[in-house]
Amino acid sequence: QLQLVESGGGLVQPGGSLRLSCAASGFTFDYYAIAWFRQAPGKEREGVSCISRGGESTNYADSVKGRFTISRDNAKNTAYLQMNSLKAEDTATYYCAARFSLGRTCDVRDDFRYWGQGTQVTVSL
Repeated sequence: QLQLVESGGGLVQPGGSLRLSCAASGFTFDYYAIAWFRQAPGKEREGVSCISRGGESTNYADSVKGRFTISRDNAKNTAYLQMNSLKAEDTATYYCAARFSLGRTCDVRDDFRYWGQGTQVTVSL
């Protein structure tokens, strides 16, 4: 059974950092592109970042460029989202998602079929 489990969320002050992890099981991880999404209360879900199956291609939403870094370790079946210089507007539930891919690119607008349960990130004093 394909499973994605996020961890690493929490409460952090503005300007702080967090690293989210997305642990995958039940499928061949390196055949899947991975993306991070977030959703704040009352707002639409936003695609934050995406990484191709081999890690050679990444992209970011303009709102997080220069502050967030996506990565993956296929040997550990885990993807990461390093979040630095956090702002109050980054507060949201963060989800990782997986999409079977034969290519070397990734786009958050692609159809991601598999989702984790989410982890809460709160940026506040």
